[in-house]
Formats: sequence, structure tokens, C-alpha cells
Amino acid sequence: MTTEAITTRGANRHDRKQQAHEHKSPSSSKRTFDRKPVNTPGDKAVGALSHTALVIWSLIVILPLLWTLMTSFKTTKEIFASPFSLPASWNFNNYVSAWTQEGIGNYFLNTVIVVGFALVIVMVLGAMCAYVLARYKFFGSRAIYYLMLAGLTFPVFLAIVPLFFVLRNIGLLNTLPGLILTYVAFALPFTVFFLYSFFKGLPDEIAEAAAIDGAGEWRTFFQVMLPMAKPGMASVAIFNFLGLWNQFLLPVALNTNKSNYVLSQGMASFASSAGYAVDFGALFAAVVITIVPVLVAYVIFQRQLQGSVSQGTMK
Repeated sequence: MTTEAITTRGANRHDRKQQAHEHKSPSSSKRTFDRKPVNTPGDKAVGALSHTALVIWSLIVILPLLWTLMTSFKTTKEIFASPFSLPASWNFNNYVSAWTQEGIGNYFLNTVIVVGFALVIVMVLGAMCAYVLARYKFFGSRAIYYLMLAGLTFPVFLAIVPLFFVLRNIGLLNTLPGLILTYVAFALPFTVFFLYSFFKGLPDEIAEAAAIDGAGEWRTFFQVMLPMAKPGMASVAIFNFLGLWNQFLLPVALNTNKSNYVLSQGMASFASSAGYAVDFGALFAAVVITIVPVLVAYVIFQRQLQGSVSQGTMK
């Protein structure tokens, strides 16, 4: 039987139980009346103040981004002569210079490799761990869950020295695989914590229907339960992507090989390499190259992010 049929059977069984409970409830026979909200002067004042604060905050966030984008098309001489004027010519010379001469292209590729592999690994492992802790009761399950939560409170800089020696002893210091494993380790607790509530709130009837139709534990997880947690998976993937893409302390301490630099390291090296003699036009172009993937990822997945955060915290 197909996954859709299993899900439908489980959902129908769950709905029948809810309907039976509603018929037994004495409050279901009472009539409900819709009340229109009344806007008092205090409510209007709060609304106006909130909208004003949101407009000001939006300007604080958007204007620096627009200024950075505009400045990335200027030369260093134009930037110092008139920081807020439009560029004399709109061309991509600064982007070409940053991508080729300053090595931003190589740093960008390293970042995509590290973040891409780390994100896939942590999403698979985190989903499996959260599913087992949420759906199965065994000795030590609560202790494991609380240890995962404790990992969220552990400061990163306290683990730098132990991580340095561990990666050096296994031969992964100053390598991209070593950085990937470190990213996975630090993103795993948050992933488990976020997905735990999603798997905990899924109806048991779905898994029971899959088991009746002969689905094993692995098939039930990957083909039935995991697709039902897509909103949570999308949200935690965005959060992990943002955190890993902007990571700076871990690569600086554990990845000192310049050929393996990620974008955060490359940007810091670029900005401090020549002091005031740096090509500021190319530097702002490199900043735009760094933030564009983050903005694109958020724009694409903003619906899943807004809808699933409240869903995960309310369950």
C-alpha cells in the first residue's frame, strides 16, 4: 500500500476518535457567538506605535544593505570623496576583482562545500535522533535529550582547545572534512531540540497504520513520518544554514590553511591585509557576494519559516 494510503488511513482513524470525543463533550451543544473586536483608543495608540517602531527598524536594517550594494559599484576614490552619492558608472569590475584577484571565489566554493555537507549530515542525523527520542521510550532517553539541551548552553570558545587536539590527533586539523564534522557537532543539539516537538506531536495512528500495512521502522520514518515534518525540517535547515554560513570562531581556530579558508576567514583576511591601501570597492563587492546566498535562502523559504516556528513551539 502507498504512503498516501497509510497516511490517509491513520488520519481518518485519528479524526474518528476526535469526532467521538466531541459528541461526548457536553459543551459541543452550546451555541457560540462571534464577537467583533472593539478598537479602543489605547489599542489604536499601541498599533500606531508598533507600526512606527517597525518602520524605523526596517529602515535601520534595509538602508545599510542598500548603501553596501551601491558602494560595491564605486571605486575607492569615489567612496572617500562622496560616500552617499551614486557611482559614476555601474559595472561589475569590483566583483570580478574580488572573485578572482582576492580569492573570494575559492573561499565561496569552500564555504559551499563545508556548509552543504554539514547541513545534509546534521539534518539526517538530527531528524533520526529527534524521532527516536520523541516516539520511543527506553532507559536513558530523557537523559540523552537533556544532554542534547545542555549542548545548546555550552559556549563554543570553551571547546576550541579540546577540538584542536582531537582534530590534530585524527589528522583532520586544517582540513575541510574536520571543519564539516565540527559544524555537525555544534548544530546537532539545536536540530534535535527543534524537531523533537514536531515528531512528538504527530498522531500515533499514522505509525500504527504503516505498521499494519507491513512497513518497517526505517520505511515508516523515511516515507511516512519524515514527510509530515517538512515544515520543521525547512525551518531548522534555514537556521542551521544561517549559523553555519556566518560561522567565524571555529574556522579561525581550526582551519589556518589559507587554501581551505571559508568566506568569513577570507573576508577578515581581505579587510586586514593591506590596511588603508585595501581596494574598498572590491571589499564591498565581496560583502555583497557573502550576504546574497543568505538573503536568497530566506526569501525562498520564508513561508515555511514563519508557519512552522509557531507550529513547533505550540505543540
